[in-house]
Parts: sequence; C-alpha cells; structure tokens
Amino acid sequence: MNYFAKMKGGGQSPPKVGSIEVLWSWIGSFLGIAAVSLIHSKMLDQTGLMMIIGSFGASAVLIYGAVRSPLAQPRNLLGGHVLSAIIGVTAFQWLGGDTWPAAAVAVSTSIAVMHLTKTLHPPGGATALIAVIGGESVHNLGYLYVLMPTALGAGVMLAIALIVNNIPKNRRYPEFWS
Repeated sequence: MNYFAKMKGGGQSPPKVGSIEVLWSWIGSFLGIAAVSLIHSKMLDQTGLMMIIGSFGASAVLIYGAVRSPLAQPRNLLGGHVLSAIIGVTAFQWLGGDTWPAAAVAVSTSIAVMHLTKTLHPPGGATALIAVIGGESVHNLGYLYVLMPTALGAGVMLAIALIVNNIPKNRRYPEFWS
C-alpha cells in the first residue's frame, strides 16, 4: 500500500452509542468535572491555588465516555497525568526562557514516558503542555502542580468514575488496574 493510499482509511466507522450510554457518560462527566470545579471554587480559589486544568475535559471524555478503552483505565489516568505533570514542570524549569523548546520537550517526553510505563493517557500530553504554557499562576506552583491540581483532580475524577460507571448493569469500570 503506498503512502497516500493509507490516508484514505479502510475500516468502518465506530458503532452508534445508545441513549442510555450517552446519559451515563453525561452524568459521570457532569459529576466529575463539577466535583473538581466545586473544590476549586469553594476551597482553593481564595488561596490562589487551582484544582482544575483543561486536560481534565479530555480525561472526562475517556473515563466517562469510553470506559472500556485502555487509555481510560485508572493506571493510565493517574500515571499519565502525574508523570506528564512532572515532565512538564521539569521542562519549563530547565528551558523556561524559551516556550517553544520547553513545550516540545514536555509533550514528546511525556508521550515516550507514558508508552514506556504503560500509562498512555492522551490528556497527559496536555497536562505537560499546561505546565509550560500555563502562565505565572501555574509556574509559581512548581512541583506542587503535580499534586494540585493534577494528582488530586485526577483522583477526584477517578472516584466519581468508579461510582457512576458501575451503577448501570451493562457498564463496568475499570477493565484493569495494572
């Protein structure tokens, strides 16, 4: 198969998701993001710390909407975010004067490390990038960014996923822990 022919694709589109599945995905994502946002606005906002980052939106799609995906499993959610946050903060601190190399190093190294540790979680790449481009409020956190918002926020979302995704009889989460 030549190079450009591969770009046509060849498989079938994914099957349509039923209304009940959509509803449970909505409920889980609503509760997960609401919990993280509520903790941020009611407990942390006055201290200048943050609890919510943009990459959690993408995590919500996976852990509430694609619960059987290997990329949505707890090991991937937690490991992908935490490892990527460490890498992102480190890249910024080492290369912080230049955003473009720090951003490139943070994301590409995060992908490599997630592959090597079997924690691939696509939103982790965004978590690493946010550590670099997040501005002064993120940069001032330093490695605290790894704990809050990253680990704590992902942990809250995981707790909600464990509860909500196991309510319906035809839904199970997680598929695996390790």
